Amino acid sequence: MANANVARGLVPYCHFDGSVWNGSANIYYVAAGYGTALYIGDPVVTHSASSDANGIPAVNLAASGSPIVGAVVGIVVGGPNASTTIAVTRDLPIYHPASTAQYILVADDPTLLFYIQDDASAQATAPNLWAGLNANLVTGTGSTYTGYSGWQLQASSVATTNTLDLKIMRALNQPDNVIGTVANTNMNAKWLVKLNNYQYAYQTAGV
Repeated sequence: MANANVARGLVPYCHFDGSVWNGSANIYYVAAGYGTALYIGDPVVTHSASSDANGIPAVNLAASGSPIVGAVVGIVVGGPNASTTIAVTRDLPIYHPASTAQYILVADDPTLLFYIQDDASAQATAPNLWAGLNANLVTGTGSTYTGYSGWQLQASSVATTNTLDLKIMRALNQPDNVIGTVANTNMNAKWLVKLNNYQYAYQTAGV
């Protein structure tokens, strides 16, 4: 059975110790002058020496191979002093439109594990041997209809290199996630990963 090709970026799943992610996140600012839309699951990075009038740090979309502070998980209703709830209304966007001053929620706990789909690009290592290795992210186009990110794990980048974006912990254990035992088979699989190139921590090599 082929895996469904459904990219959603980085989706918080649980903590490193197996405890459930309870939806916690921190508030960040996106300046009106930033001309790139942000989607749920997009990796972001704090913008150097930039914040709002209340000292809330500003973020931009991260780049593959660069540090990441976390993943977007929602849009904040109101301003920095409002209740940091995720917007689920008819009138507010389900993503952050470009060139719009707005507050967003970012899952930025370094102990979080995220699930993410691989992009099915060619690689030399059988997917069932990926646990413990590292990989880069690859950009994708977000959906203005669903609000979800299009970012994926770049299968062709899987290696031990310590500077890569993600550390692959294991395959996501669910019945519809088939893991290949031969290179380039059963791709678009879903993986549990942690941020290896985390903005506030050291990187480690794959094993």
